[in-house]
Amino acid sequence: MRAVTWNVNGLRACEKKGFAEFFAEIGADIFCIQETKMQEDQLSALKWALPEGYHAYWNSAEKKGYSGTAVFVREEPIAVTREMETGGVADEGRVLTLEYPGFYLVNAYVPNVRRDLCRIPLRMEWEDALRAHLLQLDAKKPVLYCGDLNVAHQPIDLKNAKANEGNAGYTAEERGKMTELLAAGFADAFREKYPDRTDAYTWWSYMGRAREKNVGWRIDYWIVSRRLTQQVEDVIIHPEVMGSDHCPVEILIRNQSLDN
Repeated sequence: MRAVTWNVNGLRACEKKGFAEFFAEIGADIFCIQETKMQEDQLSALKWALPEGYHAYWNSAEKKGYSGTAVFVREEPIAVTREMETGGVADEGRVLTLEYPGFYLVNAYVPNVRRDLCRIPLRMEWEDALRAHLLQLDAKKPVLYCGDLNVAHQPIDLKNAKANEGNAGYTAEERGKMTELLAAGFADAFREKYPDRTDAYTWWSYMGRAREKNVGWRIDYWIVSRRLTQQVEDVIIHPEVMGSDHCPVEILIRNQSLDN
């Protein structure tokens, strides 16, 4: 099974910069996007149309042009849930959960704490609610959790770790919540495969030619139930794919499919 996560930083903008071409080329069974910045009823504004054989599920923010998540899949799920039972920001379209016979898929766009860190309290509440949500699902069947998680977990996950200590995306609070999640029975699939790989980033600032210089952060993840780690064949970061300030992250999982 092949799955992709990508923060497109506005699907309408990304669609003009190669989204359709990458979608067709990768041929994923599951394609998750974050920061759609659009409502489902605005699809007519896109030149890209969902290819035959895919189903689409949306969770859009109430505020136009903000946040939002979507999942495109080859097989219809058993059930779809938007948001979590408690905690977080239910009007920002940040979570989609799809249930399949063999696993749960959770696509999330984790709230940014903002430059002045004013959203750290909300973020801590959201992280606790998200972890509880994942644990509740994991008690029933394995979980694939992906998205823009808005945190570089370890110094290896960003170019200038020391200079960024305490900055949004690299605060002790945010990193601590990721540590808590992994300790609860989940694994960072990329780091499981490549524990020592450096210069592997998924987001770059638009300033200072950061992407050209590969001065980036790894803040987009596939997190899996630990009992699934042996089935992960590979996790591939695609920095060559443009169209957003983030790049897609692909995961290949053997002995797993949407229909069993």
